[in-house]
Amino acid sequence: MPWYVIYTKSRSEKRVAEELRLRGVDVYCPMQRVRRKWSDRYKWVEEPLFRSYCFVRLEEHERRKVYGVPGFVRYLLWLNQPATVRESEIDVIKKMLNDYDHERIQVMQFDISDRVRIHSGLFMEQDGVVMARQGQKLMLWLDTLKAYITVDTRRTLVEKAQPAFS
Repeated sequence: MPWYVIYTKSRSEKRVAEELRLRGVDVYCPMQRVRRKWSDRYKWVEEPLFRSYCFVRLEEHERRKVYGVPGFVRYLLWLNQPATVRESEIDVIKKMLNDYDHERIQVMQFDISDRVRIHSGLFMEQDGVVMARQGQKLMLWLDTLKAYITVDTRRTLVEKAQPAFS
């Protein structure tokens, strides 16, 4: 059975996953432990690794089971078909969450005009500005080279640059 990706309302991932479990649906909502600061202390909390997303494993004809669950918005589509994730990819996520320190796990989202630094590949140690984004590819403006480049974030390590303090 394939794993489908569902989109939930903001901050509803846990509730949607629990309601789906009660309805007999095989659901996976990867959670990570994050240290958050309150005004008087630090506290460890569990947060979804992917905000507003959960994975459900259903047969094609059972996909209607998730409709009507409070917090469910829609299935994520890819080429006008419900997006699926392979079992091996779900296993990689589970292994990563079990084997690695959660403080070191980050899901990076790059927005237009973000300052970034490239840490691998041909343009290693170059700083740039995100000009456009399409899937896993970023178009960057490298001021030092006065050029636009395209970087595939699946093959090149890119992170948001630290703001310069004066």
